[in-house]
Amino acid sequence: MTEEIAKEFKEQIIYRLDESTRMVSLSFDKLSEDDIWKRPNKNSNSIGNLILHLCGNITQYAISSLGGTEDKRKRDEEFSAKEGIRKSDLLNKLKDTVIKAKDSVEKVSVSELLRKREVQGFNMSGIGIAIHVTEHYSYHTGQIAFWTKQLKDKKSLGFYDGIDLNTKNQ
Repeated sequence: MTEEIAKEFKEQIIYRLDESTRMVSLSFDKLSEDDIWKRPNKNSNSIGNLILHLCGNITQYAISSLGGTEDKRKRDEEFSAKEGIRKSDLLNKLKDTVIKAKDSVEKVSVSELLRKREVQGFNMSGIGIAIHVTEHYSYHTGQIAFWTKQLKDKKSLGFYDGIDLNTKNQ
């Protein structure tokens, strides 16, 4: 992998992380403090749980594994929380986590992108880890958007306001 390809790869990962953060923030703008901890049923997670889970996963994969810090994740606690963290604090925690993850992605060397290592029981390269973090964040961003639309009876959350999504490829 050349430095140029690695640079483009990292830029695209960072762009996608920023996109998910933007979409989660727009969803949060429409939610009340109580909405954050509502669960559709007893077997589902609240948006608060999803944010805690994202912070744990992003930290474990991007910050700890790619960034070389100790893995201190307590995964079960991400899902057991039922209240007690304010909406603004959750969003700030997510944003801070993503900033640290982007820093880890930006600084990772080509050799570390290629090196295989075990994370959460999976054997992955640094590239695989970066892709996992991105797709996992995107997946849960979609869940947060869907649950926000359900709670607020909204057709659109404004993710693409001002952009003509019917424009054809050139």
